[in-house]
Amino acid sequence: MEAINTFFSQVSDFLWGFPLIILLLGTHLYLTVLLKVPQRHILTAIKLSIKPDKGNSGDVSQFGALATALAATIGTGNIIGVGTAVALGGPGAVLWCWLTGVFGISTKYAEGLLSIKYRVKTQKGVMLGGPMYALERGLGMKWAGMLFAAFTALAAFGIGCTVQANAISTITYESFNISPYLTGGLVCFLTALVILGGVRAIARTCSMLVPFMAIFYIIGCIYILVINGPYVIPAIRLICEAAFTPEAAGGGLAGGTVQMAARYGIARGLFSNESGLGSAPIVAAAAQTRNPVRQALVSSSGTFWDTVVICALTGLVIVSSAIAYPDINYTDGATLTKAAFSKIPVLGLPLLTFGLLTFTFSTILGWSYYGERAMEYLCGKRFIKPYRLAYIIFVFIGSITSLSIVWNFADCMNAFMALPNLLSLLLLSGVLVKETRKYLWEGNLDAQSEDCKE
Repeated sequence: MEAINTFFSQVSDFLWGFPLIILLLGTHLYLTVLLKVPQRHILTAIKLSIKPDKGNSGDVSQFGALATALAATIGTGNIIGVGTAVALGGPGAVLWCWLTGVFGISTKYAEGLLSIKYRVKTQKGVMLGGPMYALERGLGMKWAGMLFAAFTALAAFGIGCTVQANAISTITYESFNISPYLTGGLVCFLTALVILGGVRAIARTCSMLVPFMAIFYIIGCIYILVINGPYVIPAIRLICEAAFTPEAAGGGLAGGTVQMAARYGIARGLFSNESGLGSAPIVAAAAQTRNPVRQALVSSSGTFWDTVVICALTGLVIVSSAIAYPDINYTDGATLTKAAFSKIPVLGLPLLTFGLLTFTFSTILGWSYYGERAMEYLCGKRFIKPYRLAYIIFVFIGSITSLSIVWNFADCMNAFMALPNLLSLLLLSGVLVKETRKYLWEGNLDAQSEDCKE
């Protein structure tokens, strides 16, 4: 196990060096400028996300698609992932994580647009889409689409499955002394109940679970920040300084280099909101929408909620608690996160436990759909049932596996997915501009696209 962990750690360090960081942030910035700052339409995006767009082709509502995407993105990355970034990169990693989310809104918008533009309908009327179809139909690069699908099918076992199951088993064991084997078995059973029902069952479950869990967690974090009131402004100042100043530190936190802060902040930001990863467009393609830009806006709101709001709140809670309680000691992200939340009386640990349990379970559901669609693209529908069975088994494996191995494997698969997806976004930038001009810049957001009619 130690040799395997060392291997994935070395590969992860290589992949997440400055070249990929520059490519990722560069794409975010390039699309922000090219698409005339789509972040300024975030209020419109939020309104569209809760407004049904019936009478158009698609398998689920726009809100159902967004809820499923949010279910897949709001997970351990928002809680343990932020703690890991701070533990390894220092408090400045929080700012890099947040900036990845702000500029990542543009990339998520572009991904959603291409997913609708190049989606296909099966003989049974099921909508299929995502970067693999954009690469194949938009660029004629089926080989790249195959690579993306293969990395996605593998990544689902890391970012979407084992990482999440590990977080659930760890928190239940540490909080309630429940055996990881028992937790793994229960989560396997609950996962099977939902994913065997297909995308509609997943979307229906996520539509009920996601709003409740997100609102509860946000309110809880605000409560903690009120308790930590005198330390919030110092925490913000420390986060900003440490992002650009080597060895900046404070409270119970260790400082780090700017490169380390950027590396872990951006990596955990991508892990959390998945902008540039290419996963969310897979479910966005199933949405009922009248034109590609409407769903693109809805998709972009997912990054806003995930990183700009939830990750930022988690980071502030951790850093402000570390300043308020300098006795906090940590060896990894999970320990730091638990120590920071446990200092808050009454609500601290229950909020952390509830947030992890609901966030991680919903992520397991969302990523099962991504993996299935990737496997269907690679091998056809005949392999979906075996893939589901393997996915359920890996939920159990993740429950009893070392966290460091799981995180390093997930980081590697994230990078391998991002590369072909970023390629499609950059090479199809002309299509992005054309569609955005037609429906958004020229005020035709309510216009009906021929490709989206029933």
